Amino acid sequence: MYTRGTAMRAALVAITAGATLLAGCTSESPKPGASAAPSPTRVRDYQPGKDGVGDPYFPTYGNGGYDVADYAIKVKYDPKTDVLTGDVTVNATAKQDLSQFNLDLSGLTVQSVTVDGTEATHTRVDNELVITPAKGIDAEAKFAVRVQYDGKPKPVKNQLKSLGEGGFFATADGAIVLGQPDSAASWFPVNDHPLDKALYAFEITVPDGLTAISNGVPGPKNSTGGWTTWTWNETKPMASYLSTMVIGKFRVTTGTHKGKPVFSAVTTTVAKGGADTSMAHTLKIADFLETQFGPYPFDAYGGVVIKDDRIHFALETQSRPVYSAGFFRNGVNDWVVAHELGHQWFGDSVALQNWDDIWLNEGFATYAEWLWNANAKVQTVQKTFDQYYAKSKPEVWTTPPGAPGAAHIFDSSVYDRGAMTLHVLRKAVGDKAFFEIVKTWVAEKTNGNGNTEEFIALCEKVSGKQLDDLFDAWLFGKKKPKLS
Repeated sequence: MYTRGTAMRAALVAITAGATLLAGCTSESPKPGASAAPSPTRVRDYQPGKDGVGDPYFPTYGNGGYDVADYAIKVKYDPKTDVLTGDVTVNATAKQDLSQFNLDLSGLTVQSVTVDGTEATHTRVDNELVITPAKGIDAEAKFAVRVQYDGKPKPVKNQLKSLGEGGFFATADGAIVLGQPDSAASWFPVNDHPLDKALYAFEITVPDGLTAISNGVPGPKNSTGGWTTWTWNETKPMASYLSTMVIGKFRVTTGTHKGKPVFSAVTTTVAKGGADTSMAHTLKIADFLETQFGPYPFDAYGGVVIKDDRIHFALETQSRPVYSAGFFRNGVNDWVVAHELGHQWFGDSVALQNWDDIWLNEGFATYAEWLWNANAKVQTVQKTFDQYYAKSKPEVWTTPPGAPGAAHIFDSSVYDRGAMTLHVLRKAVGDKAFFEIVKTWVAEKTNGNGNTEEFIALCEKVSGKQLDDLFDAWLFGKKKPKLS
């Protein structure tokens, strides 16, 4: 995400849990002619999945006991009544013997829940949808949950006031759905933590004349009875907060690039100009970042420009970032595009493991800006570093990006000092080793998650250097490091 000023984000959660199986002892092989001993009996121990994954900053985010493979999300939204009707199927695998499990859902009224086609009992506890299937689900078993629901969706306020709100924002002629760390649970039932990445298929039905945009590869579009259904498929694993839905009137640009579809859109509420040109620059910036980070990780390209007084940030929604029009008020703005595209590698393809790893997202995305500006002959990376080092406010140095605290995960230290840490690392190990580290990190973690400890270990492995002092000072220290 990029925010320089008032940022709004929103709330929710996501997954993981333990498997617990009790197995009988195995018996010796019977002698010839003897009767075979009975097969060991597995004793099932059905227990509820946990109501959180234990994230150190947001312990109740996500849910335990299962792992989601994919979501099939069908929603219909009428801007005139502000009513959303949803029909979502969640395909998952149990990670333990499950007697009960949770999905995250904020507001909205659940009409029915089935598990493998059989009606399940369901209750609501705050933003948790608690589901009790008709019979226990065995560990390692695949199961399908279908939830039908409706209501007037609202933004979600984060438990920490400093993080604002995010999720579903109704607009005059449509809606905008995005936010970090919370968003997805405002419009569909979900395991809402980046640890449970999944595939997504969207069917979004809106009144004729409106465009409905989401993540991934655009599919067929069908109109009937005054309504149009837009389809989208995110074909690579995605963290739930990276999902988006934007409904309204847009100038749409389509095409292909390197055999992949391109779909960009700019709200018609802003005049044609800098925003449109900046979206057109998406492809050349992505191509440059490939040379720095490795192959572009997704199956589609694009961007969406919105205008809404409640949203003053850009977010790296997977394969199709969403930008506030304010970034383009003075014309073309390539650095914000470079930032959000940098996230496609760092934050999207390689997601954080827990929210205290956020600097791996924002530090790299900020460094992507610096790399792009150097490539575009704006100024060298070293000069940019020197300016940040000299002019950063005191709080940048008192808030360690590697451990900012939950209330400060979007502070400038995470972005700016995170990028400075990467540049100091680059100077310490040399360009060859640095870019080998970067490309290896992406290659090894693609479609998965990574944490700070793993990144530091990779840096030391590739460089052959002991880097504790560097990271202690730049990533975890609470005072301004001295330059060597």
